[in-house]
Amino acid sequence: MDSLTQVVLGAAVGQAVLGRKVGNKAMLYGAIAGTIPDLDTFVGMTTDLVTSIEIHRGFSHSIVFSIIMAPIFGYLISLYEKKATWKEWSQLMFWGLLTHPILDAFTTWGTQLFWPLEHRLEFKTIFVIDPLYTVPFLIFLILAMMRKREDPTRQRLNNMGLIISTSYLALTVVLKIYTFGQFENSLERQGIHYLEMDTKPAPLNTILWTANVETPDAFLIGDYSLFDNELVRFKSYPKNHHYLGNLIHDPEVQRLIKITKGWFIITSHNGELYFNDLRFGKINPFDEASSFTFSYRLVVQDGVVVKVEEAQKDPRDAQAMLSAMWNRIKGS
Repeated sequence: MDSLTQVVLGAAVGQAVLGRKVGNKAMLYGAIAGTIPDLDTFVGMTTDLVTSIEIHRGFSHSIVFSIIMAPIFGYLISLYEKKATWKEWSQLMFWGLLTHPILDAFTTWGTQLFWPLEHRLEFKTIFVIDPLYTVPFLIFLILAMMRKREDPTRQRLNNMGLIISTSYLALTVVLKIYTFGQFENSLERQGIHYLEMDTKPAPLNTILWTANVETPDAFLIGDYSLFDNELVRFKSYPKNHHYLGNLIHDPEVQRLIKITKGWFIITSHNGELYFNDLRFGKINPFDEASSFTFSYRLVVQDGVVVKVEEAQKDPRDAQAMLSAMWNRIKGS
């Protein structure tokens, strides 16, 4: 999830664990704990693009990281904050660190929660920025923050924020199951035979959902609003994996295939090959000309990929997407 959401979650967890004893400082250190796992992005800045992608939401988003780092951070805090013990600060940091990757597991990118195992948990029920999750949570947190630590209303307000946000997260799971059935029904009624299907919510909401559908030679992309009355219409995109030729065995290409779990499309522009991560779809799925959200240029020399570069995005795609999306949410 986005940084603000993780800060809010961490602060709320801090209040739940130690708020009665140390007041707003519990929220402060909880917010810090909720931010720490995402510092892996700075580590990624020191390495190549593919390694950076592999590192993100890896070790720092694992149970192992939380277990190892919580007592260390707890000890450092206890050197300056004497209102709680080292053990209590360690408990706060553990839950602040752990709830971050648990929440991230519900997004499309997922988390390597059980590192060193390579499997990523990615339930894909919520977009990385969802105001319906964050805003009510933030309001209750601010209201709680304004109360004295001894005031029982403070804890009740904080608990209410946690309950509402968690309930909304549970609702996204129900909506994913329901919309998956709608996509499946549309495919069946149109006589489309497919190998695999993957669904996720569109940006900023859980009313509009998108599906990636794999067929032998192409991927189909469709969208469904909870207000729709018609069958889902799918757009076909050829895989073009044959464009790679012998590069299909190149180590860098194999790493990208592993990252995307096979959900990728190859395109060619001006003689250059682009590896498009299908999992995140197009920046503006309502415009055929829009580029894919994550597209990587393969720099090839002497038949070897020497570098992978992220393709530049056109900010106009995102602006057009927001306008088109709100119209699409209304249904068809």
